[in-house]
Amino acid sequence: MDIPKDELVHMYETMVTIRQFEEGVAKLMRDGKSPGIAHLYAGQEAVGVGVCSLLTKDDYIASSHRGHGHLIAKGGDPKGMYAELLGRSPGYCHGKGGSMHIADLDLGMLGANGIVGAQGPIAVGAAFAARYKGTGAVSICFFGDGATNQGAMHEAMNLAAVLKLPVIFVCENNLYGEWTRQDRHQTVHDVADRAKAYNIPGVIVDGMDILAVRQVTSEAVERARRGDGPSLVECKTYRFYDHQGVGDGSTDRPAEEIAEWKSRDPIPRFRSYLIETETLTEAEAAQIEQRVAARIEEALAFAEAAPLPTPDVLLDDVYA
Repeated sequence: MDIPKDELVHMYETMVTIRQFEEGVAKLMRDGKSPGIAHLYAGQEAVGVGVCSLLTKDDYIASSHRGHGHLIAKGGDPKGMYAELLGRSPGYCHGKGGSMHIADLDLGMLGANGIVGAQGPIAVGAAFAARYKGTGAVSICFFGDGATNQGAMHEAMNLAAVLKLPVIFVCENNLYGEWTRQDRHQTVHDVADRAKAYNIPGVIVDGMDILAVRQVTSEAVERARRGDGPSLVECKTYRFYDHQGVGDGSTDRPAEEIAEWKSRDPIPRFRSYLIETETLTEAEAAQIEQRVAARIEEALAFAEAAPLPTPDVLLDDVYA
């Protein structure tokens, strides 16, 4: 897989941006500045960036309640995202949607979703529209292992398979549905096995390895663009925070499990690869991290200084 140097560097910078953005969200919650809790994406950056690095602006993604990383990977602006999380009017949804409804239709990001599994029909609908219009676009459905127990996801996969729609179902299997281990809420060990029910490819990949994610997803994207139908890609990954909020998960997850997965952190892993292959030097990697830190600091300052929505816009953007 021959990836241009500038693209590899951009992938690394995007991963760092997601991590630092989420650390900023965690600080907002700790300081009591956030009007609610958020589900953080830290630890899973290799999946969102690996997948979205293959997409164009015209392609679609539909996300879960853990959607900040997906929007940044698709090109989202941390300023608008922080403003949304703080309920400020310059936010992506004008401060009225919050973390679990964050979206940018201009980027093809159809929204995070607080309803587990609801993104399945949305992604399939976008894929059907792309097929109907003949745009050549593909649709990505990001979801967790818990969502594969929801009927809507099975209906979505079945319809996509029957109609051979250009959609890729990307399961970010972080081993837990909320606080319940995967082996306690489903009998299959590998979510990818469920692809057999729809006669579509089901592939497992190391979700902590961005290049592995990109390689597997590229094959699924090419299949979709050819008109050969959907695929299910299961990325074995791990979240570094609690299901929601800022805890480290130690109250409900084994300490040795957390330590083992953190030792495989996808960001230093990719950083080491880039330095070993002489794509980046240590100094250049550090410069990227410093540049991202400055961008995140600027975005936080922008959001905290931004105005709240006024009462006269209460019913704007309300469609039902």
